Amino acid sequence: MKFTTRELVLLAVFGALWGVIEITLGAVLKALDVPLSGVALSSIGLMIALIARLFVPVRGATLFVGVVAMLLKLFSLGGVIIGPMMSIFSEALLAEIVLSGLGLSRFNFALAAALGVSWSLVQPFITGPLLLGRTLLDVWARVITKAAHALGLSPQSVLMVAIAFVLVHFLVGGVAGWLAWGFGRRLQYRSQLSVED
Repeated sequence: MKFTTRELVLLAVFGALWGVIEITLGAVLKALDVPLSGVALSSIGLMIALIARLFVPVRGATLFVGVVAMLLKLFSLGGVIIGPMMSIFSEALLAEIVLSGLGLSRFNFALAAALGVSWSLVQPFITGPLLLGRTLLDVWARVITKAAHALGLSPQSVLMVAIAFVLVHFLVGGVAGWLAWGFGRRLQYRSQLSVED
């Protein structure tokens, strides 16, 4: 993982963009109590990180963007931010593992974002017991109740709620990754045209 000065600047800009969106849009969505706001934030953040990877196709670039965004999250107002910071880092790490292991392609972008967005399903089972002292059963009940509310389903249909919630995360993330590939390619093409002009 060795970057030129230009690449570091580019990655820092993309990371700052992800971080600013987490701070601003994240605060608005939290204040409005918008359902599935975490899915939206993760998808947008990973789209930014994946587009950055197209501009800097070097191992570690996606993770670097995530680390910058995570550090900027420290400037969020109010509330505990350790959870969201861990989430940003973990999403970027998962995307980095996929892209470093499988290479850059539209399908791999979709897979990387799908896994990254889906991380928010796993994280409560780690942070709940470790940081908040909750039992795994309590975390499970909270996740199912929250998911049922967000999807408009009955919390009694536990299996249906769980499957639907996983599918929503995976599909939204996959679409975000698929779109990131297209947007990134267009941005690359336009930036090349502007350099030639």
